[in-house]
Amino acid sequence: MITVEDFFAQHDAWPWNPPRPGRATFHYLILVTEGELQHDVDHVTRTVASGQWLWVRPGHAQCWHPPGAARGPFILFEPDVLTPATARLLAPFTAHEAPAVVSPHPDDARWLRQTAFQLLDEHRALGRRPLDVHHALRRSLLESLLLRLANSPGIAAAHATAGTGRGDTYGRFVDALELHFRELHRAVDYAELLGCSVRTLSRAAQGATGNGVRELIDERRLLEARRLLGGARWDARAVAVHLGFTDPANFGRFFRNRTGLTPAAFAATLC
Repeated sequence: MITVEDFFAQHDAWPWNPPRPGRATFHYLILVTEGELQHDVDHVTRTVASGQWLWVRPGHAQCWHPPGAARGPFILFEPDVLTPATARLLAPFTAHEAPAVVSPHPDDARWLRQTAFQLLDEHRALGRRPLDVHHALRRSLLESLLLRLANSPGIAAAHATAGTGRGDTYGRFVDALELHFRELHRAVDYAELLGCSVRTLSRAAQGATGNGVRELIDERRLLEARRLLGGARWDARAVAVHLGFTDPANFGRFFRNRTGLTPAAFAATLC
């Protein structure tokens, strides 16, 4: 754990154009305490104002912008650092579709800021106390911060829209889609997997998002295609095979119809 200003200082030799997107392998959690931060998450530029948090999840394509005057604590953590019970509670909020920019309730903001800086202080305290105590303190502070931040209005509202838990039809569909979007591409495939009718699944998806099941499947495949063409630098043929297209030409049409660009042209815009 460091601060935003220290992170940019360590990388001041970067050619800020901005750099080509990369695929996040950790959780990136940043509180902006001063200034404003711009950051691309899955090829959408997010503006994070003072008092807001940026939360990039593993798997997101991300790209840094020039640092400007942004300041604040910068927390990186791996998914497996959380205890199983906490990970279960946070599952809807650590999912890739959860909001990238979080605005905590004013009643929570001060506590969250203090806890973030306590975590930074504990990170810098390595060697001042037994190592197992040091790690336990860091985990405890991190889990407390995440649990409170996860129930801030921005994330909590999105969770409520999608259902109150992963036991509902739409929530179960989202989980199944994340596991199987590469090989299952029809509404009937997911209805059979979930043990419900296509009509029930379609109504759940429409009620939660306003979109049909096929649209959501295509959106997830398109998101993965953008991530692989951008941060991972795969070529179109490899992406087509990975996403279950029978022919690279079919993938090219799928991508162009939804973005207005060929896969190669899209990748070129990110160089």
